[in-house]
Amino acid sequence: MVKTQVQTLIRLPPAQVYSFVAEDFLRNYPRWSPEVQSLQAVTEGPIRVGWIGRQIRVDQGRRTDSRFRVVALEPGRRVSFKGTTDPYVIEYRFDPLGEHTHLTFIFELAKLNLALRPFEKLIRVAAQDGAERVTRNLKGLIEAELGAPA
Repeated sequence: MVKTQVQTLIRLPPAQVYSFVAEDFLRNYPRWSPEVQSLQAVTEGPIRVGWIGRQIRVDQGRRTDSRFRVVALEPGRRVSFKGTTDPYVIEYRFDPLGEHTHLTFIFELAKLNLALRPFEKLIRVAAQDGAERVTRNLKGLIEAELGAPA
């Protein structure tokens, strides 16, 4: 298993950060994760538990086409996605810290296929780098667009 977790402080309240991430997911996800070449809702309507999306990503030259499902949704607190075609889990947690949000991003790859096991250390490094980039991009976008105090 490969698991990484990154935390950052976003200078806006959790409700605003949650809305940007979860409620506006289809519009904003490709913006904070530019590896996403295409994102579609398979399930109609707003994000909710059971909602399914499809993404095409290019990560370090490797193209993947995967579907994922919302497996947990606590408005204002967290949203979790689980791959249905690939064994991954992604979770965003939004914890209040005064008037700000302590954002935690978690990525977990449940298992590596036999061919990738010799490269587990490299995959861990790439996952950590990707998680750090995601949180950095999210923080920058949210604070710039939603007007975090200077």
